[in-house]
Amino acid sequence: MSLANLSSPADIQDFLTAHEEKELVRLLTCGNVDDGKSTLIGRLLLDAGLLASDVLASLEADSKTYGTTGGGIDPALLLDGLQAEREQGITIDVAHRYFFTKKRKFILADVPGHTQYTRNMATAASSADMALVLVDATKGITEQTRRHSTIISLCGVRHVIVAVNKMDVVSYDERVFERIRSEFTEFATRLDCTDLHFIPLSALTGANVVHASEACLWYQGATLLYLLENVHIASDRNLIDFRFPVQLVSRPDASYRGYAGTVSSGTVRPGDEVIIFPSRKHSRIRRIDTYEGALPEAFAGQAITLTLTDELDISRGDVLAHPNNVPTFEDHLEAIIISFGEEPLEPKTEYVVRLGRMETKGVIEFIRYELDVNTHHRRQAQSLPLNAIGRVGLHLHQKVPCDSYKRNRTMGSFILIDRVTNHTVGAGMILDRKLEDGTHWEKEPTSRTLQKEKGEITVEERVENWHQKPVTLLFSGFSGSGKSTIAHALEQRLFSGGNIAMVLDGENMRMGLNRDLGFTSLDRSENVRRTMEVAKLLNDSGIIALSALIAPTEEIRANARALIGSDRFLLIHCDAPLEECKKRHAKGLYEAESQKGGMDVPGVSSAYEKPMDADLTLDTAGESVEENVEKLVQLLKEHGIILFS
Repeated sequence: MSLANLSSPADIQDFLTAHEEKELVRLLTCGNVDDGKSTLIGRLLLDAGLLASDVLASLEADSKTYGTTGGGIDPALLLDGLQAEREQGITIDVAHRYFFTKKRKFILADVPGHTQYTRNMATAASSADMALVLVDATKGITEQTRRHSTIISLCGVRHVIVAVNKMDVVSYDERVFERIRSEFTEFATRLDCTDLHFIPLSALTGANVVHASEACLWYQGATLLYLLENVHIASDRNLIDFRFPVQLVSRPDASYRGYAGTVSSGTVRPGDEVIIFPSRKHSRIRRIDTYEGALPEAFAGQAITLTLTDELDISRGDVLAHPNNVPTFEDHLEAIIISFGEEPLEPKTEYVVRLGRMETKGVIEFIRYELDVNTHHRRQAQSLPLNAIGRVGLHLHQKVPCDSYKRNRTMGSFILIDRVTNHTVGAGMILDRKLEDGTHWEKEPTSRTLQKEKGEITVEERVENWHQKPVTLLFSGFSGSGKSTIAHALEQRLFSGGNIAMVLDGENMRMGLNRDLGFTSLDRSENVRRTMEVAKLLNDSGIIALSALIAPTEEIRANARALIGSDRFLLIHCDAPLEECKKRHAKGLYEAESQKGGMDVPGVSSAYEKPMDADLTLDTAGESVEENVEKLVQLLKEHGIILFS
């Protein structure tokens, strides 16, 4: 039975009863201006028969007044409800709509595409389970597409459907779709997106929205409706770490004291021992109450009222947790922040910080970097302007209970409020500093009394004496791609020309300084970090460092560039097919992985992210060592590193 066929109160009651137990999905739609978000969702509801008769009649009437389809039904008007939206044909505010399908129920958030409304998009993404990213087939991937996708990733949305819209305008050309899919897939390697789907469709004609289209028979994948109903999201919820922020102390009469709120993660049962933050008092759960009655158990997402066995001083903003699994309790946080204010976010400026139900004051101590949404490079920044994304250190006036955002969205997120205007000027996601410390890239020295010693010989004097500028070349590529071979050949060429260079080979480093490291992803990251520290010391002495390391991810290579400094760093990608590398490799790495497993081998058991920002890419399978060395020499000359001919 569809909504359009409901004609009596009994029908409506039967319909609601049948759908009550369906899984709830929070769906976000985003994309560039005029990509067709509102039209697509309107088309989905229309073609799937999910509109009640009165809504359908109202849509037909509005289409004659505001529509852009020549008198026919304009599906976009279902979501563009503001007068200004209908007059301009754009989405300004976040439009929410609740609807059922045969398998699920959805809360849809249709967000604006304009850059100035990025704050609206980030707010909606913070609670979404799934994201629908629209791309205009006639325009392709834009900066706003990348910005929205980056925010989706940062906000923890792991399930993304990329809908390439307006395929009818490009005559359903498969090459257009494949080009966009390839470009987005390459960009997505820098995102934390574990479930990615692509669909070619037309919101205007309904092609591949609810029904498969005969206009693009080359596409054999699922329709949009099928994906929305079947993408698995149940395992995303954290049912381990019990967190219950108190929203309201309920006192309907003198005999009842309950604490109302929503379970943000984990599960809880009557009899469970709990600890209350910030007081650190202990008690036990007496009852779990709801409007329908008491529950034997409550889990993440449920709105409940808890009563305790003890009379304790608990107020709004306090957090209940299990004693053996508690949130962190601190006043120094590291977070990713999205700037919302017209005025830039500035270090040393005091803001009101609202974390969950708690509110305190805090200061941005420092800005580690600003993130380029197009390349995901990290750059130094003195402030964060409107829509900028950056990593900051935050000092709060009091300690607060919190988790990393990856563990718990509610306990791991906060907003910054301007103390003067009371406007929300930023939203932050707390980082897991234990995980960050595991890589050591940004860990501070143990002692605060350490000071860097400076030698008597300046960098300028070394340059003049040795006729070279210090630089670190990071040779990245699969094991067996020729990194070390080319690095040693370049070292020989530089030595013959009177220059001073040193090869820092990854395997040689592992036999000495890095002998304690294994081959997990964290150990590979640490291997690069230590090698880069040595390379930096060599550069400070005026020596050219040639570092041959796999360095498999964009993040590792970005950290290496930041540690050395962009003015002293060149990334060289040694590009060779994986099968060719396996044939070349004589040390048994690939064979060991295939026989035993358990070893992180980039390209086989883990990903190797092809560099997007290499200063030079060498075809090590198709060109000789000598040819590649010559290209490197020319690169060094172009950058003013070496002066010999």
